[in-house]
Amino acid sequence: MKLAIMQPYFFPYIGYFQLISAVDKFIVYDNIKYVKGGWINRNRILVNGEPKWISLSLKNDSDYLHIRDRRLMNGMENNKRLLHRIEAAYKKAPNFRQVYPLVENCLTYPDENLFNFLFHSITEVCKFLAIQTELIVSSSVPINHFLKKQDKVIAFCNYFSVDTYINLPGGKALYDKHIFSEQGISLYFLEPENITYNQGGNSFVPQLSIIDVLMFNELERVKAYLTMYRLT
Repeated sequence: MKLAIMQPYFFPYIGYFQLISAVDKFIVYDNIKYVKGGWINRNRILVNGEPKWISLSLKNDSDYLHIRDRRLMNGMENNKRLLHRIEAAYKKAPNFRQVYPLVENCLTYPDENLFNFLFHSITEVCKFLAIQTELIVSSSVPINHFLKKQDKVIAFCNYFSVDTYINLPGGKALYDKHIFSEQGISLYFLEPENITYNQGGNSFVPQLSIIDVLMFNELERVKAYLTMYRLT
């Protein structure tokens, strides 16, 4: 059995969904600290050929709160503005009519809890892509949640009796293959291939939100992209 664990991100890039698709169970962290300036509540889309940020506005609160304890500010009002911005950016994209309802469904989700909002959108994109992987909320798993980093990951692996743990390349400095091996777990890193596609005649901008990938590619092509990686 294969397992992966990640923070929730706002319409993340395709590598995130490659990772979900590559495993049997995918744990989404809700009970870890929110990281300001990361990808949890923001991402990039293409606007007139240039990458631009889209962000979920959060209520002012302690920087030490967990993701599940943060809340959206003016949720529906702010998200409708985001929806209009995405519509304006992609209304001429070839797959706008097919993809816009998905984006609308995600951005009009009425829950102002940050984690619930992000988990819903990740779930909906997985459904759209026919990804069958089981999504699990981290706090629902009865392990010692005071463990840190590698020890916590191994605890999740042992709980589910998995034999393979897969991470994105950013985790290479965090994990030791020998320690995983001692626990009977094979550790791999998923390296996405260099995926390019026509973005409406503009110079290609990589690693944008999954929104961009879906707007400019037929669904079956995006499903094929999910397999374009190598494990190291």
